[in-house]
Amino acid sequence: MPAEAVLAALAEDIALWIASSVRSAGASGAILGMSGGVDSAVTAFLASRALGGESVLAVNLPCGSAPIDAELAARAASAAGIGFRIIPLDGVYEELVSACGLEDAPRLVLANIKPRLRMTVLYSLAQGRLVLGSDNYSEYLVGYSTKWGDGAADIAPLARLYKDEVVGLAKVLGVPREIVERPPTAGLWPGQTDEEEMGFTYLDLRRRFEGLPIDPEAAARIDSLNRAGAHKREPIPVFEARKWFETHG
Repeated sequence: MPAEAVLAALAEDIALWIASSVRSAGASGAILGMSGGVDSAVTAFLASRALGGESVLAVNLPCGSAPIDAELAARAASAAGIGFRIIPLDGVYEELVSACGLEDAPRLVLANIKPRLRMTVLYSLAQGRLVLGSDNYSEYLVGYSTKWGDGAADIAPLARLYKDEVVGLAKVLGVPREIVERPPTAGLWPGQTDEEEMGFTYLDLRRRFEGLPIDPEAAARIDSLNRAGAHKREPIPVFEARKWFETHG
C-alpha cells in the first residue's frame, strides 16, 4: 500500500484530471451511480474535490437491493457534500423481465439487466454532465463488470487503481469507515459478494498480475477470466470497409 502522503498526492492529481476532463468536454458537472460501496464513494469524493459539491449528483438506483445500500450511499453523498437522489428501479426491472419473457433466464443474465438499467438512468439524467464510472483496475483485468452497464461511462477515474489502492484513497479522503470496511459487493442478488462470486480475493488478483505466487486454482481462475473478459477491454470491432474499397476499387 502506498504511503499516506503518496495517496494524498494521487487524490489531488485525479481530482485535477476530473476537473480538466469536465472542462474539456464543456460539461456542467458530473453524475455517478452511488451504490453504498467504496469505489463509488471514492469517485464521489474525488468529483466533489474536483468540481465542488454543487456540480456533482450521485444517484442510488435500488433494484432488488438491500436497504443498507441506499443508507450508506446517502451517508457517503452527505460526507462528500454532493447532491443525492434515490430512484427505485424494481418495477422497471420486473416489467422488462416480463416483457422479454426472461423469468426463467439464468441468474447472471437477470443480474446484468440491473447495471444496464442503472446506466440508462444516469445518462438520461446527465443533461450536460459527464457520467463518472467507478470500476477499478482489479475488476477491469478480469472483466468483472457488465458490458454497457457499470462498464460504461464518459470517464473512469479509478480504472487503473487496484482495489486495495482504492481503499487506501478512501481512508485518505475521509470516506465513512463503515463503507471502507464493508465487504465489496455489486448488489446483484441477496448476499452476493465480489470475492465469493469471482472465486478469489482482490489481493490474489493483484499478486497474480504482479507475478507473485498464489494458490494455483486461484491463478487458473484469474487467467481464465482475464481471457474471457478481453472483449470488454477492446473497442467495438468494425469491418474496415474504407480499406476494402481501396483494394477492390
